[in-house]
Amino acid sequence: MDTKKLYVGNLPWTMTNDSLKELFSQFGEVTEAVIITDRMSGRSKGFGFVTFATEEAAVAATQQMHEKEVEGRKIVVNVARPREERRPGGGGFNRGGGGGFRDDRRSY
Repeated sequence: MDTKKLYVGNLPWTMTNDSLKELFSQFGEVTEAVIITDRMSGRSKGFGFVTFATEEAAVAATQQMHEKEVEGRKIVVNVARPREERRPGGGGFNRGGGGGFRDDRRSY
């Protein structure tokens, strides 16, 4: 598991990749800082990931930033879990066929 990558949740909606990187760079070299956005709207989903160059920096950031208030919100910081594989198809849309017209006036 990559313990240098942190999950950061409950982020303010105004946070950007750059401001996230700036917020965490006080603990060491940040190699990547990404806010996750909605594909359709492009708006922040309120969480992101920060990857540090060293494990020590990630540990320090987790200890000092977890539940810290940022722009009025208590952020959540912990080691990121590996991404779960998605099932093919995904989406959640029911693509099954709908019924058609059914005439109940049967003549025998």
